[in-house]
Amino acid sequence: MDLLEYQGKQLFARHGIPVPSGLPATTPDDAANAADEIGYPCAVKAQVQIGGRGKLGGIKIAKDRNEALTHATAILGMDIKGLTVHEVWIEGASEISAEYYASVVFDRSAKKPFFMLSTKGGMDIEAVAEETPEALATLHVDPLLGFQSYHGRKLAFDAGVDADLVRPVADFLVKLYETFVSEDAMLVEVNPLIVTPERTLRALDAKVTLDGNAMFRHPDNATLRDRSAEDPQEVMAKERGLTYVKLDGDIGILGNGAGIVMSTLDVVAQAGGEPANFLDAGGGSKAESIIAAVEVILSNPKVKAVLFNIFGGITRGDEVAKGLVEAFNQVKPTVPFVIRLDGTNADEGRKILSDANLSNLHVEATMNGAAERVVELAKSQGAAA
Repeated sequence: MDLLEYQGKQLFARHGIPVPSGLPATTPDDAANAADEIGYPCAVKAQVQIGGRGKLGGIKIAKDRNEALTHATAILGMDIKGLTVHEVWIEGASEISAEYYASVVFDRSAKKPFFMLSTKGGMDIEAVAEETPEALATLHVDPLLGFQSYHGRKLAFDAGVDADLVRPVADFLVKLYETFVSEDAMLVEVNPLIVTPERTLRALDAKVTLDGNAMFRHPDNATLRDRSAEDPQEVMAKERGLTYVKLDGDIGILGNGAGIVMSTLDVVAQAGGEPANFLDAGGGSKAESIIAAVEVILSNPKVKAVLFNIFGGITRGDEVAKGLVEAFNQVKPTVPFVIRLDGTNADEGRKILSDANLSNLHVEATMNGAAERVVELAKSQGAAA
């Protein structure tokens, strides 16, 4: 789960990481009032879960109330790389002597947290790694030992941090790691980490990604989810207890288990089709979950055909068939469906579908046959359109 900048800063403050004071606002008037409270000059910052806001006009400095109002009016509703700005963060302007970069990310290949530190803050870290690799210090952290102050000092020395800031930077990195571990984060990034004229450190930005699977341990963090930035189909699926990931194609996919869904995506692609989604209805899928799954899949207007690939173990074929019949009665789909039904109670399920005589429903005996059929139907739908 990605946090907005100000939510990340609130998380930082909880762990003693210094951040500028600020207030969120969702309307221009609220932004102007917040600016009056914070004081001038102040920054009006678009809150979207993506970088590069400043280059696209999403961050402006206001010298008075009128400028704060003008900037907030321009930024709210702005489209930044496909994301609409619904909220701004009003923050006291900071004096900057230097900009650093610091982050902790979970390295899946090494199965360890991975630290990066650079004195080239304010830039994309990829550009730093390519143009001045000597300015980027890195370190894998042994999760059993944790991140110690001497690790921070080593990173600071390796990155070329000014001598008087080596220990303060090390202390900052210790707090950053504490935040990473305590909040079950997958990424904690500060860019820039600024050095003020008084030689103090402050997180001027915050990029935080939390592990959604750990939200049960952090009920307060679960309330930070930004629904407006989430895909509506994925939100709908989550509310109905379905595992759904939206893809770019036009063939809706449903299976009863992550493995069979992944295999179905592969065979559809091999047959020349493009899946529109990953949807795992789960083992033991009941009729109700099948109805919900059909509604979620068809809520994507790009879908031209749908493939159900069911291999029953604890999932019963007759339950899947009943759900599909009821879904056709309730939703009345206008796109063709292909179903491959095998395993537990598959014969009973196929009989239910045969008796229902659903128009635009095609039953196939094998997964490959079903994939080829659904690709053919999707293409014919596209040609007809």
